[in-house]
Amino acid sequence: MTRHKLNPEQSGTARRILAAAEHQFAAQGMAGARTDEIASAAHANKAMLYYYFGDKRRLHRAVLENLFRQLRAGVYAPAARSTQSPHKRLLEFISSYFDFLASHPNYPRLVQREAMEATKDFEWIVQEHLRPSHNSLVRTLEEGIRQGEFRSVDTHQTAFTIMGMTTSYFAAAPILSHVAGHDLMAPKALISRKRSVLDFINHGLLRSKVRSR
Repeated sequence: MTRHKLNPEQSGTARRILAAAEHQFAAQGMAGARTDEIASAAHANKAMLYYYFGDKRRLHRAVLENLFRQLRAGVYAPAARSTQSPHKRLLEFISSYFDFLASHPNYPRLVQREAMEATKDFEWIVQEHLRPSHNSLVRTLEEGIRQGEFRSVDTHQTAFTIMGMTTSYFAAAPILSHVAGHDLMAPKALISRKRSVLDFINHGLLRSKVRSR
């Protein structure tokens, strides 16, 4: 069967299949996920899955592309267009990225699975998304240092720290919720976590004269 060109904005069936596949791939990995279970969860038949996506591997790639498309539109593109100071751009980026993860909790699990399995899709993820976003964050930090907003730091290590402290919370939330004794994905917990991340960044990165303004 020839794969139909997907237009998620026009096909409710395709959107349901993508959403169901995202959950299945995050939980089971591509090898463990089953197309009949994905189709059933999407209230569609397998023929429609193959019609829109061709096969399981292409569906998996479509799930990743859909997530990164939303990440670019909601986080990276606004950050690139921003004319704010480096400090404000950084806070806006972290806030937007946190909100994206809160509404797409499967994202870090899917990317981690790709990294652990060292798939060809992970090479594409690194080249097209992770490395460019890392370099953009590094440039913001370097600009903030030059302008005297940020103290002198290793910008690459700081970028790793910022992304790690944000992403790891969502990746580990199912485990850490047991440790904390409450749901770390609950709205109140997410508000508290976001506030703590931004506070930590401000106190760890800003020069004292900027912090005291």
